[in-house]
Amino acid sequence: MKALVLAGGKGTRLRPLTHTSAKQLVPVANKPVLYYGLEAIRDAGITGVGVIVGDTGREVQSAVGDGSAFGLDVTYIHQEAPLGLAHCVLIAREFLADEPFVMYLGDNFLVDGITGLVDSFRQADYDAQILLTKVAEPQFYGVAELGPDGEIIGLEEKPEHPRSDLAIVGVYTFSPAIHEAVRAISPSARGELEITDAITWLIDNGRRVHSHFVSGYWRDTGRLQDMLECNRIVLEAIEPDIRGTVDGLSDITGRVVIEPGAVVENSVIRGPAVIGAHTKIVNSFVGPYTSIGEGCTLEHAEVEYAIVLGESTIRGVSRLTYSLIGRNVEVTRAPGVPDTCQLMVGDHSRVQVRS
Repeated sequence: MKALVLAGGKGTRLRPLTHTSAKQLVPVANKPVLYYGLEAIRDAGITGVGVIVGDTGREVQSAVGDGSAFGLDVTYIHQEAPLGLAHCVLIAREFLADEPFVMYLGDNFLVDGITGLVDSFRQADYDAQILLTKVAEPQFYGVAELGPDGEIIGLEEKPEHPRSDLAIVGVYTFSPAIHEAVRAISPSARGELEITDAITWLIDNGRRVHSHFVSGYWRDTGRLQDMLECNRIVLEAIEPDIRGTVDGLSDITGRVVIEPGAVVENSVIRGPAVIGAHTKIVNSFVGPYTSIGEGCTLEHAEVEYAIVLGESTIRGVSRLTYSLIGRNVEVTRAPGVPDTCQLMVGDHSRVQVRS
């Protein structure tokens, strides 16, 4: 059995961060989201992985390499434009050959992994198996409608008026029958080959398609609130591990990880929180559910429920919360009077200030 991991796409909901970075590489608890998926695939006993990449392919390839760090053998497949999930299957035909496979959307996050899903598919005689979970805003997802006996009677991709609240989770298992399906369908109104249309084709042509409900935690990390929630969930499970330097004036409470080379001086850190390697925290407060990347500097700052990527500086700012700060960002207090805000903000950004 093989795996097809989708690591392309535009990441429009996380702009401007994803103008310069792949959305799958945004970190949760200081580890890229994509890594969690690759580890889940390995833990399910799959080693042959095809990774679909697009405009950010060079960055993804640099981060993942040949896959050996994960115990995988990775092949990269370039998609010239985001033409749909079914199009990804179409262009991966040579790699997938005639083996069953898992298709894993690289920006999805499942706490319990995919071993149970893969095992159930291996033991059954399905041509496709989809994961479902109830969501509050189904219009942002592929949506499934089930009949009275749990059978799939309809699938829609991001419908304006959803017929149910059952979102299709971004992990699928397929038999080689899916290759005939993706060749048979036409682009949707969005101009994409939709995987929901391909699965519908399988159902209409008498193929066995099964649905399975997610029992654990799942998120599509395409939005700020989802990233922060995933970060919270992972941090809830960390074990304290202080390998950096903490002076006697600092107060470290709860589950806190301080990586090697990090320095904490006259500061308060309340876990769960992760402080990256070679980061310096001075006269500052780091609150719960916060991940600070490597090589950052916090001075006279207060940060809580946030993700801060590497090499960024936060100085003289209180109180920063519910935030995602990119790499090499500088957030500082405006000098002098009056008490003003000074901003230089790129396209597709969002800034909230207290008036």
